[in-house]
Amino acid sequence: MDEVKVMDEQKRNESLNRPVERETTQYIVTRLGEEQYGIDIKYISNIGRMQKITRVPKVSEYIKGVINLRGEVIPTISLRLKMGLDEDEITKKTRIIILKLEQHESIGVLVDEVKEVVTLDEEHVERVSYDKDEKSRFLSGVGKVDNKLISLLDITSVLADVVET
Repeated sequence: MDEVKVMDEQKRNESLNRPVERETTQYIVTRLGEEQYGIDIKYISNIGRMQKITRVPKVSEYIKGVINLRGEVIPTISLRLKMGLDEDEITKKTRIIILKLEQHESIGVLVDEVKEVVTLDEEHVERVSYDKDEKSRFLSGVGKVDNKLISLLDITSVLADVVET
């Protein structure tokens, strides 16, 4: 019932030429290869420069190992490998984004570069219809900003099998 009230209020505001309040979400835009991906800022606890990653034997290929961040041991994965892309190319721009999911330990993800923070409202996000493509099952939608498209990652899907193990 509250949803109907909100919609009626939005229509009334539009008819009176008042600004319509839309729910917005902030995303950190990262680069993986030639593509840009957005990660919901609510999951991000830290962004750090590349550091030594200690390998862990007998784990999936996309799990690069663990890092020590201020005394905390954090498992780190390659977002590129997890999404079926080429092996990581470590450069000066490579970053480790520390993510914190509800009721789970922190986890680090390797990205080629952190570009910017964007704020998107639902009007600028297209939901993705799922097909058999490996990458698309990790996307929640596609955001449109300044004539650019940003694939929005569904971090809980990307990390689902990582946090279970």
